[in-house]
Amino acid sequence: MSAGPVQGLAAVEQEIARACQEARRDRDSVTLIAVSKTFEADAILPVLAAGQRVFGENRVQEAKAKWPPLLESHPDTALHLIGPLQSNKAKEAVALFDAIHSVDRESLCEALAKVLPASGRAVELFVQINTGEEPQKAGIAPQDADAFIAACRDRFGLTIAGLMCIPPVDEAPAPHFALTAKIAKRNGLAKLSMGMSSDFATAIAFGATHVRVGSAIFGHR
Repeated sequence: MSAGPVQGLAAVEQEIARACQEARRDRDSVTLIAVSKTFEADAILPVLAAGQRVFGENRVQEAKAKWPPLLESHPDTALHLIGPLQSNKAKEAVALFDAIHSVDRESLCEALAKVLPASGRAVELFVQINTGEEPQKAGIAPQDADAFIAACRDRFGLTIAGLMCIPPVDEAPAPHFALTAKIAKRNGLAKLSMGMSSDFATAIAFGATHVRVGSAIFGHR
């Protein structure tokens, strides 16, 4: 099993380096988040051994169940929550994750504003933009993004690091990445969580600072 994910990681690293070169960007300007959701420790350990130190999970409970021993043996690892977060799980999420990519409603902002100061942890927050305005998908509609970001900052006292988007599967991702980058720029946000296994090279061309890659590393679930 170990050869697969390690080879996958190496191939993804090569592709990121190539995309950065084409976009005339420094490789260090892009953080690779290895999406380990649904994979057990035996699949994650070889990737840790190969030097990967940033991982993404979708659910607080799943991450709590498998990551504590891995973090104990690899304390320099950062965990990013890339899936939806229930407000009542905010405290647990803040305790475990170094970044939350799915800030998408005022009730969650309220919960985070309560638990973050008491936690003593600096957790990076990304606002999720629903660029395709898909009803089944979480995120703020593009036309509501500016007001929501302002509310995060002014009403709730949250520091927003950047934006995240997941383009519709049946549409070209480039316009969605361009829209997200435009919203980030006018709101003074430096970080962009954009791009997955199928389109991360395109995302890098549009300024992604964080790419969330799962199946290209770990294989299909």
